[in-house]
Amino acid sequence: MARKYDVAAYVWPAYTGNEPRSRMFWPQGIGEWETVKAAGPKFEGHGWPRRPLWGYVNEADPYVMEMEIEAAADHNVNVFIYDWYWYDRRPFLEQCLNDGFLGAKNNRKMKFFLMWANHSANCYWDIRLSSGPETVIWDGAVDLAETKRVFARVIGKYFSHPSYYRIDGAPVFMIYDVANLCRGLGGLEGARRALELFREMCVQAGFPGLHLQLCMYSDRNFNLSGMDGGKPATTGAIIRDLRFDSLSHYQFVHFTSVSRDYMEIVADAQKEWERIDRAYSQPYFPHISVGWDNNPRFHALRPSIVAGNTPERFEQALRMAKDYVDAHPGQPPLLTVNSWNEWTETSYLQPDDVYGYGYLDAVKRVFG
Repeated sequence: MARKYDVAAYVWPAYTGNEPRSRMFWPQGIGEWETVKAAGPKFEGHGWPRRPLWGYVNEADPYVMEMEIEAAADHNVNVFIYDWYWYDRRPFLEQCLNDGFLGAKNNRKMKFFLMWANHSANCYWDIRLSSGPETVIWDGAVDLAETKRVFARVIGKYFSHPSYYRIDGAPVFMIYDVANLCRGLGGLEGARRALELFREMCVQAGFPGLHLQLCMYSDRNFNLSGMDGGKPATTGAIIRDLRFDSLSHYQFVHFTSVSRDYMEIVADAQKEWERIDRAYSQPYFPHISVGWDNNPRFHALRPSIVAGNTPERFEQALRMAKDYVDAHPGQPPLLTVNSWNEWTETSYLQPDDVYGYGYLDAVKRVFG
């Protein structure tokens, strides 16, 4: 019997104008499609513009999401990881999930879970400001009172949904920016107490616990406020003290140089998986990025651009991830992919006018 794999693609929920606060970044009312539509080449041979075969659809429309779920499931993408935001004492960009995915009649064909994208919001989302100095619009670090509200919302609104992704019965919840988490909570000890409370709240809600997942970067020291003696914490200390249950990545650009050939990047990613295996006892779920080129968000050229990331080479990378999963039979068969729809970072599975359904077909060939 063929093994079943959980291919989880990140979802950037900004391709909708349903969130009123999104108009401050994208005034046309179509979310970041506004930036995609305006994108053009920065030099001769640059791979832009690229256009979505499905059009500039509203992903908060349940009928649109029903179509996308069918396409994903048909190509063996069976989990969506929603980037989830909390700014200025309330959620931001929830409509893609709440109205689109949860409103879709076929959402039980897919699983989903949340990545708390708790980084600060800056001017990069607004191309009109991208040439100026970096400006923080909303601080992603929140105090204990707000953190409790976050925990209560995700437990009450999402964890009990039949399609929410769980490991051993525990809902999976990823944290993107652990340094920001600790900063808002007064340091590592404050974050530890808050996450213990989160686990207790999950048990009180009827779950066996919480499966807490860390979004990895490269190994680094965290200069956290509130640390004893002002000493920085290592990645290992963060994982140990905050009791993360598993690890994965969000993007290749977070731990290696991407201004080179795709297969060189993938070879480095494989070495990083092996290093993590040696360094940590927690399960690591292998990550594959489709590519990287965030020039659509900027007027000036951003030189970090992946070269040669064709669907055929992406398929090779997926086979490496599949081999890693097969070599770890004691852990869930999960891998993460960047992404379902990161158009302004040029790392998406959705069909375009360059490769058609090429990236989705690659997933189906490997995991179908």
